[in-house]
Amino acid sequence: MTLLELAKQNKITDAIRQVAENEKQDVSYVLQMAATGEIVIPLNANKDPKKIRLCGIGTGLRTKVNANIGTSSSQTEISKELEKLNVAAEAGADTVMDLSTGGDLKAIRRAIVEKSSLPVGTVPIYQAAVVAYRKHGAVWHMSKENIFKTLEEQASDGVYFFTIH
Repeated sequence: MTLLELAKQNKITDAIRQVAENEKQDVSYVLQMAATGEIVIPLNANKDPKKIRLCGIGTGLRTKVNANIGTSSSQTEISKELEKLNVAAEAGADTVMDLSTGGDLKAIRRAIVEKSSLPVGTVPIYQAAVVAYRKHGAVWHMSKENIFKTLEEQASDGVYFFTIH
């Protein structure tokens, strides 16, 4: 069951409690706004919400800061991305995006998700484009099946949210 469905049933979850506490808002306010979709809380069913510093996004909440990290074709070291991740968390970022386009994308993403104390997001089309380029020599050979497979894989790996272009 999704957080939205639970909120509509007036069920207070650990995520609702955590966001209310972090935002210094009443739990009933966060619950009500989550039930109407005016507050969203990025979650992943494969992750324990107690091990992540969750954030709520929406009406009546503070502005959120997202930090972008990720490899490129010329820099593919996972250790550097984990260092960036730590700096982002220490600086107070609310979320982090893995925008990797170089190296072993799965291993890099999995390491970031595993080590992150923040919700991790991705732009799945980046991985789908890289896979199409590596496999077929051109990005335009990307298939809708590959895009959906990438979304499912990243969600299974523990990604909390996506940017869809």
